[in-house]
Amino acid sequence: MGKSKFSAASKRTKLFVGVGGAVAAAATVAACGSAASSTAAAPAASPAGASSSSAGAGSSGGTVIETATSSAGTFLTNGSGRAVYLWAKDTGDMSNCNGACAGAWPPVTTTATATASGGAKASDIGTITRSDGTKQVTYDGHPLYYFAGDSGPGTASGQGSDAFGARWWLVAPTGSDVTAAVTSFTAGGSPAAPAAPAAPASTPASTPASSSAGGSWS
Repeated sequence: MGKSKFSAASKRTKLFVGVGGAVAAAATVAACGSAASSTAAAPAASPAGASSSSAGAGSSGGTVIETATSSAGTFLTNGSGRAVYLWAKDTGDMSNCNGACAGAWPPVTTTATATASGGAKASDIGTITRSDGTKQVTYDGHPLYYFAGDSGPGTASGQGSDAFGARWWLVAPTGSDVTAAVTSFTAGGSPAAPAAPAAPASTPASTPASSSAGGSWS
């Protein structure tokens, strides 16, 4: 009799272990599937050091020189509408602005071929190599600069400054200096054309013109 009870108990134990093992195996498979799904859904990391293109650069990475207008006439800017200047102390196509000067009047540089837009002349655009190896854009032989004191596109607070011993002037499309007073301007050589008016929305044929959401006209 005792042997019979032991045998029954052993069978029940094996059954329990078998069911428990199956449940544990199923849980393990589900957990692995969940982990795989989570890994597949994770977004790819962005490449280290990735950044947007510099302001004023074209799609090729080269700086764009275009024109802007003000009461003083037309003069050059970069592609973002930021004023560019020449320095009267420069001789030929050589820059004499370095160190603290270049900190206040950063050179207009490019990493690819500089291009012209608007009233600027492509034939007048060139580059020189600065002592640090960067390419500075020139126009009609004049090295070009920004002014760190300009708050952004449309401002020319550096116009007429005599910082570092010589005058800084805006540049006309002809390559000559602009000596008239300018503090602000409109970016772009010509105003944008007005947008065409949108066509009126038509009433769907399946909806009565007098109906409205939640009720009807009284």
